[in-house]
Amino acid sequence: MKRRDGLGLLALLLQAPHTLAAGSLINIVAVRVWPAFDYTRVTLESDKRLAAKHFLVETPDRLVIDVEGLELNPNLRELLGKVRADDPFIAGVRVGQNTPTVVRIVLDLKQPVAPQIFSLAPVSPYQHRLVFDLYPKVENDPVAALVRAREKSLPAAAPAAASAASQPSTPADQAAQAMNDALGELIGKIERQQGPVPSPSPSAARPSPPAPAASADTTPSLESLNSLIVIALDPGHGGEDPGAIGPSGLREKDVVLAVARKLRDKLSTNANIRVLMTRDDDFFVPLHERVRKARRVQADLFVSIHADAFVTPQARGASVFVLSDGAATSAAARWLADKENAADLVGGVNVGIKDKDAAVLRALLDMSTTAQIKDSLKLGSEVLGQIGRVGRLHKSRVEQAGFAVLKAPDIPSILVETAFISNPDEEDRLRDPAYQDRLVNALATGIARYFAKNPPLPRRRTPTA
Repeated sequence: MKRRDGLGLLALLLQAPHTLAAGSLINIVAVRVWPAFDYTRVTLESDKRLAAKHFLVETPDRLVIDVEGLELNPNLRELLGKVRADDPFIAGVRVGQNTPTVVRIVLDLKQPVAPQIFSLAPVSPYQHRLVFDLYPKVENDPVAALVRAREKSLPAAAPAAASAASQPSTPADQAAQAMNDALGELIGKIERQQGPVPSPSPSAARPSPPAPAASADTTPSLESLNSLIVIALDPGHGGEDPGAIGPSGLREKDVVLAVARKLRDKLSTNANIRVLMTRDDDFFVPLHERVRKARRVQADLFVSIHADAFVTPQARGASVFVLSDGAATSAAARWLADKENAADLVGGVNVGIKDKDAAVLRALLDMSTTAQIKDSLKLGSEVLGQIGRVGRLHKSRVEQAGFAVLKAPDIPSILVETAFISNPDEEDRLRDPAYQDRLVNALATGIARYFAKNPPLPRRRTPTA
């Protein structure tokens, strides 16, 4: 009897390490994949913090990630079906149990990558997250992308350009005429839908490099890009960060992307305007990166689009904000800036990168001049006045606060809160495509009014590759 008890105790002790290990394994609660042209993000959400090691393999390119404290479960296996065929970086995924407590994930790659793998602490609505960000080994050049967009537009613009080239004029006259034609075409299209808008004064235009005459076989140069108006549109939130959520579930990140796409299409009907989208799909872009994208193309202005929420559903109306070089103009503006500046916590930023970027943002704010804020106030006033024609305003004047996303020292920048998505009536309006169209017309008209009075200065945009 004693021998049998001793054997039973020995068997229990032999099983203990496996039992303890199984009990300490981490549970995967969700797997998400966010593909985009800029980068692809893979997120493993778990009930405890995950640790991982990784290495790259070439010919063919693969990223191998060993995640510790895991065993395969149905949620983790979902990763296999989450990768889309059009993902720019991931060709396929393989998942296997490498050891009893280590899961190996192999990402077959479509191109060489510079991966960033990091952990995020819990923040509403997420538990612990292990993030794989797959960036291209050679960074995409936004200026080159604008040149390519210019190339595509030239055949359609050739007849008009050839006609304009036949008219004798000085370079300064050509530049002024090109600017006024650009604004006049944009204003004319909006005017037919929404009522008259004052035309720009020819004397208001500042000299800028003349746009070269184009023909069907003309190869565009950087001069043609330098003569364009470049507008950076910034749909707030995205990817891991849904932004505010309305009573019926409408997500801020979705509605502002829809509005930004429509505004891009509206502005892009003018051959002399190019639009940079800080994001054109459902993925997360850190605040500092939104600013950097606009500065890399030397944008002539920056418009960040949002749809905020408040603690009570009664709050309503649109607002326009610009950067403050001191205290916020109101407690509400300061509260909103703090809330928007916390987007990186939800969206998920690599802590090591974030620390460096915090210093960059502080330096940008120090560089922000009174002139930049003054120009931003002019832009904000024009846009606010137009938005007031299609809906209620929350504030009748442009407000100021320390929004991180507005800290481009050399670009007039505004943040537009289109409505309170937390208000049921305004949530319904934001969902309505017809209301979105009216809102887009108002934004485009405000932008056109601003440029009519404040034509942009010459730019020297140079691709980095």
